[in-house]
Amino acid sequence: MKSTVVTAKTVEEAKAKLCEELGVPAEKIAFTVLEEPKKGLFGMKGEAKVEGEYTETKADIAAKYVSDIMVAMGYVKPTITVTETEEGAVLDLSGEGVDGITGRRGETIDSLQYLASLACNKQDKEFYRITLDCDGFRARRKVQLEELAKKMAEKAKRTGRTMSLEPMNPYERRIIHAAVAEVEGCTSRSVGEDPYRKVLISSTERRPYNNGGNRRYNNNGRNDRRGGNNRDGGYRKNGGRRREDFKARSLDISSSFEKDYKKPKPEDDLGSGLYSKIEF
Repeated sequence: MKSTVVTAKTVEEAKAKLCEELGVPAEKIAFTVLEEPKKGLFGMKGEAKVEGEYTETKADIAAKYVSDIMVAMGYVKPTITVTETEEGAVLDLSGEGVDGITGRRGETIDSLQYLASLACNKQDKEFYRITLDCDGFRARRKVQLEELAKKMAEKAKRTGRTMSLEPMNPYERRIIHAAVAEVEGCTSRSVGEDPYRKVLISSTERRPYNNGGNRRYNNNGRNDRRGGNNRDGGYRKNGGRRREDFKARSLDISSSFEKDYKKPKPEDDLGSGLYSKIEF
């Protein structure tokens, strides 16, 4: 809680001065008039003394932090609209040139959002979720990610290959998982450790094995592939053993990175919030 006492010629001027000093609108300040100007023979005598008390919320702390950082970075002081949510608040930035704070694919605004969360949550252990947005960036990014997810899911179904996306934060990975879940015959999972955790998209449909049409039968009536150079009675030789004696081995094409981190993480559940809780 912040408490400040100011003096001015009138009570109204004192209240306006308090708003300026505290940096918040009048509706967030509890005013107490300590003294009022007295009427004299030639008008008002003395000054008004007013005390203002303001309880700074976590959203206010985060908004002030973001504003100060952006000014220090050379941006014009932004206008920040705060919208309360069940778990925290969304801070929407607007103003001249503020769209440059998003960065390439949102990396800069995500980093600033993380720092603002640290700044407002350091006072107690009750987590307050901060989400930064800038001129509708989050909505546009969500559409882009959904289109990417569906495109990669269709490609996975068509080729039978597992599609690997670039590393993303938990919020964007959840958008990908939700979009893939709407594509029949596809599934997705997250692998790796942040900040390199990424989404893999795979097809759940079994592709029919195609042996191709280039077959011919030898003189003994055996079915044999075309193009073999070393035949013995219709069988290709391989170290004295017939090719049919060999069984195809199951090949593990996963990278060493993927093998180490196959276990899903809780923050990839579709029902969780934008960012995981920050522990101090």
